[in-house]
Amino acid sequence: MEPSVHGITAQSAVYEIAGQCFEIGARGFADAIADAHAAHQRPRCLCLAGGVEMYVARLGEGYIVKRMPDTGSQHAPDCPSYEPPAEFSGLGQVLGSAITEDPATGETTLKLDFPLAKMPGRSIMPPAGGESDSVSSSGTRLSLRGLLHYLWDQAELTRWHPGFAGKRTWATVRRHLLQAAEHILARGDALRARLYVPEPFSIAEREAINARRLAQWQHAVAVPGKAQHLMLLIGEVKEIVPARYGFKAVVKHMPDQAFAIDEQLYRRLGRRFEPELALWAASDDIHMVMIATFGVGRAGIPAIQELCLMPVTRHWLPVADGFEKQLLDRLVGESRSFVKGLHYNLGRGDRIASAVLTDCEGSAPMLFIGPADADESSPGPETGAAVDAPIWTWRRSGEPMPPLPLPRTHSPRTAPTQAERASRTALAG
Repeated sequence: MEPSVHGITAQSAVYEIAGQCFEIGARGFADAIADAHAAHQRPRCLCLAGGVEMYVARLGEGYIVKRMPDTGSQHAPDCPSYEPPAEFSGLGQVLGSAITEDPATGETTLKLDFPLAKMPGRSIMPPAGGESDSVSSSGTRLSLRGLLHYLWDQAELTRWHPGFAGKRTWATVRRHLLQAAEHILARGDALRARLYVPEPFSIAEREAINARRLAQWQHAVAVPGKAQHLMLLIGEVKEIVPARYGFKAVVKHMPDQAFAIDEQLYRRLGRRFEPELALWAASDDIHMVMIATFGVGRAGIPAIQELCLMPVTRHWLPVADGFEKQLLDRLVGESRSFVKGLHYNLGRGDRIASAVLTDCEGSAPMLFIGPADADESSPGPETGAAVDAPIWTWRRSGEPMPPLPLPRTHSPRTAPTQAERASRTALAG
């Protein structure tokens, strides 16, 4: 039974399991983690002296070694299990309250602040994209945007290494999102069953793709007198335009089926997501990702109830605005390795680390973009957390972007082994 390689970034991890050391993909590794799962043993990641405790979870027909909850920052920055400290992104607000992980079962439970059912005769009045214009959302439940950010993080689509260039396609994004949704519970149900991510379109497979889609949508079809189950859509927007009646969202890879949007929601999304839509319109290399709840009418037409938009670069890295796009374009252009920070439920005005570099010597530098009216004396985050890592700040009040922290000049991980190259290819494509 081969373990899943989902979760591998540019380097391959080495684990100590029952007194033996294994690299992912090495001979005997699959059996070792299967035995560890059966015996409730905890592997140790050997990225640092002494190791960091991990656990084994089932994933499909195989097993995967996962980091223990809230231990990502204890790993070496270039370790596949490294995760920036939660307090420097929106994850810190929701971890442990809206998101709870159970290492004993490998399951994660999410609390959502939006409905996944529609009562007959009632209309859903969605909040403005899951974020108020004046205050931050509560951290006790995930907004729609918070859920999208969590899945993007878990799918490791916020991670970048130069080896991924040209290999991160929609098929890759889809596969990793669906894998990330495994073993996640929301409102008492498996999230994976509610999540629809369009398959890459193929003329030759058109009929089979449509049949699979309709089969998955069956439990979201409205039944008179009963509550309607809603599904979750994550897809790339092609256009949101007027239709013969009302408005419609056209999603890429779904040329045969548009999603209906009523006029009120259309007007609200134009106001709420004006900055995101402006960035999309001004940049030809920006994709627009949409997460939405939707139901299917008795006529078979899907109708969106609530939605959120997230611009991403051509490498599918999320960006909040044009300044973050400039930063990420420079990082990718200079062949840097990094993790992109996300807001989750936090508001636009809440400062987070836009990115964390994972290719520097020692601690991972945190990159902040300061607002034009920021206090020059406080370049760090506004979370109140202690800052142990190096802080890089770009004040966007007209000054040019400062030089980035230098990458390490030499590392024993620089030359990948055959197993590492195989793992890198598996994640990228």
